[in-house]
Amino acid sequence: MTSLSSSNASAFQPLLNLVNVSLEYPDGEGTLKALDGVSLTVGAGQMFSLVGPSGSGKSSLLAVAATLVRPTRGLVSIDGIDVTGLKGGKLTALRRDKVGIIFQQPNLLASLTAAEQLVISDHLRGTRLTEARSKAMELLNVVGLASCADKRPHQLSGGQRQRVNIARALMGEPKVLLVDEPTAALDHERRSSIVQLLRRVTDEFQLATVMVTHDTEFVPLTDAVATMRDGRLTTPALIAA
Repeated sequence: MTSLSSSNASAFQPLLNLVNVSLEYPDGEGTLKALDGVSLTVGAGQMFSLVGPSGSGKSSLLAVAATLVRPTRGLVSIDGIDVTGLKGGKLTALRRDKVGIIFQQPNLLASLTAAEQLVISDHLRGTRLTEARSKAMELLNVVGLASCADKRPHQLSGGQRQRVNIARALMGEPKVLLVDEPTAALDHERRSSIVQLLRRVTDEFQLATVMVTHDTEFVPLTDAVATMRDGRLTTPALIAA
């Protein structure tokens, strides 16, 4: 089992745990193995970076960890809950309450302000509008966009839109944060600030964060890095402090 636990094992809180996970798809007369016996444990306050060539299985790993795809074999647990046996409403509720997902493209609704992007996502969880609005403003402040709360996506830069995306993912107070190529469409300065922000919210909210990236320059900001190749995960190398 690959674990990113610190030397203080008693304080380690595993929030995302994949044990011998395989994911297979029919491929003509054969089988395509998207994931091949992947095991990974990420704890509270830990940020893990995942690199590798296109088609290596990185997106499949994120999809399984996000409970969007059920593995063919293996165990997936989030915050101590075995999710591989959950179905329907129970699985949807766990994903809503425990997992934050940050896609490469923010996919913000053009007609809504930055604050409204967050409010609507929380209102759909059943939160009262006044409470959701208050939480949205707090998170926009965390990501440095309190002054942009009333701006719509076309009034925001690419980096600012990605910050709204991050804040929106935090609205459900997740335990696990899954991030797919967050810097792909940004210039160098904005790429750096986004990864630094992800590092900060991982620490501040004690999240288990997994970030898929091709941007190896910023890997040192994470606690460990591993490579996906042909559906297999190399043993994560801890990043020197």
